[in-house]
Amino acid sequence: MSRRQDHSTSGRSDAADLQRTLTGAGGAVLESDASLARRILAQDSGAFAILVDRYHDFVFRICFAILRHRQDAEDATQDTFSRVARYLDRWDPRRPIQPWLATVAGNRSRSHLARRKVYAPLSAAAEPQSLATRQNHAADAMREEIVLALGNLPERQRIAFECFHEHAMSYAQISGQMRCPIGTVKTLVHRARLSLIEQLRQREVVPAESTDTPPQPKGASK
Repeated sequence: MSRRQDHSTSGRSDAADLQRTLTGAGGAVLESDASLARRILAQDSGAFAILVDRYHDFVFRICFAILRHRQDAEDATQDTFSRVARYLDRWDPRRPIQPWLATVAGNRSRSHLARRKVYAPLSAAAEPQSLATRQNHAADAMREEIVLALGNLPERQRIAFECFHEHAMSYAQISGQMRCPIGTVKTLVHRARLSLIEQLRQREVVPAESTDTPPQPKGASK
């Protein structure tokens, strides 16, 4: 690209959807992830190819670090992007996409590790192992859903919820860390819990009558 598109002075509403990255002397303007996502959801296959090209190396490194096998890492990378394409409408475009990609890549890689065990020679423990594998897959899917739901919470609700459910901190400890009254902490945790459950209900991840707190994945938002 020899000509640099100048959007700095335009008053168009989509100006915020462009992120500038210098590439050489002239520089280039890259389309934002949010804009790509809208095109992908509109069935633009070319936009998905751009997203894959942009984050393939990022996802592959995560998969390879877990699997330590190049072909398995490539397979897990493909699985990751297949799942991203399937659930892209659940990503909040106001937040970075990398944390979600990292979570999905980690889950797909662990699923590949589990399948390695399933394909091992049959033994007396083969049936229990198969059941454990299915349970692991279900847990991975739930973790991905919760990561997406957490990303939609207001920041203070998310912090309070993670401190209470993930780090097992008391209301008093959270109050000291967040510098707010204990009553405020309880309210933040309660509202975050209700919001998460409602999001999971809308996505049909949990039954409509469920009132339990969804399981919080360890390290999901670190």
